[in-house]
Amino acid sequence: MKKALPKIIGTSLNTISHIAPKYASTKALNLFATPRKGRLTDKHKSFLDKAEQSTLKYQDYTIQTYQWKGEKQTILLAHGWESNTYRWKSLINKLHQDGHNIIALDAPAHGQSSGTQFNAILYSEFINVVASHYQPKVIVGHSVGGMATVFFQYKYQLKSIEKLVLLGAPSEFTKIFKNYVNMLSYNRKIEKGLNRLVVDKYDNEPAFFSSANFSKDIEAEGLIIHDKSDNIIDYDEAELIAKHYKNSTLKTTEGLGHSLKHDSIDDEILNFINS
Repeated sequence: MKKALPKIIGTSLNTISHIAPKYASTKALNLFATPRKGRLTDKHKSFLDKAEQSTLKYQDYTIQTYQWKGEKQTILLAHGWESNTYRWKSLINKLHQDGHNIIALDAPAHGQSSGTQFNAILYSEFINVVASHYQPKVIVGHSVGGMATVFFQYKYQLKSIEKLVLLGAPSEFTKIFKNYVNMLSYNRKIEKGLNRLVVDKYDNEPAFFSSANFSKDIEAEGLIIHDKSDNIIDYDEAELIAKHYKNSTLKTTEGLGHSLKHDSIDDEILNFINS
């Protein structure tokens, strides 16, 4: 039933699109932007309660932040879709043991941050608020957290940022959109409507939002880590970013999947930060 549900939703909205195309496209966009999970569980809280917690404001949003204090450089962690700061547990422990000052944030509509919907552009604004406040030297972003990190640094060029780590990060927003359209079998009316809604809100076509193109203007040293068997974000997305991000190195893994949760990855990140 769960596998059939996306097709049922897609068929329903396709039918509605012939009568009310804008309504159907708006519903499709809301569905795309609404996470189904990512809020904290008791297991998450037991770890995160050990951090110093505080909130920052962006417009009407409350941004949840966590800090594990250390004497070395400040590192900001940005998780991905349907996740929260807990996903960094092993990396936080390793970085903290090495003496680093760690800041992490929950994305819009994730963890303890407010909101009901998410997108990478809004997330990049959250990152800007947190980075401007804490002035990190390094940002580590996983999946769409990596994409939002690139969007942020492209737009704001924060001087404190010396290094970026992108883990399983997507490059092209158009590809994410297309995968969503295909998954729900939306018709052309809805697909065109989705594109128009993006233009109406952000004054740019979806194709404008490209990590690869944005990375051309980033001077901070980059480490891109991507797994060959990533079944969420294709490996060629990492190759595309690396091709345009001149001051970056692409590290390829095999068998770790999209999450890239492994001691060897934590070690790779720590070594890059300390180099």
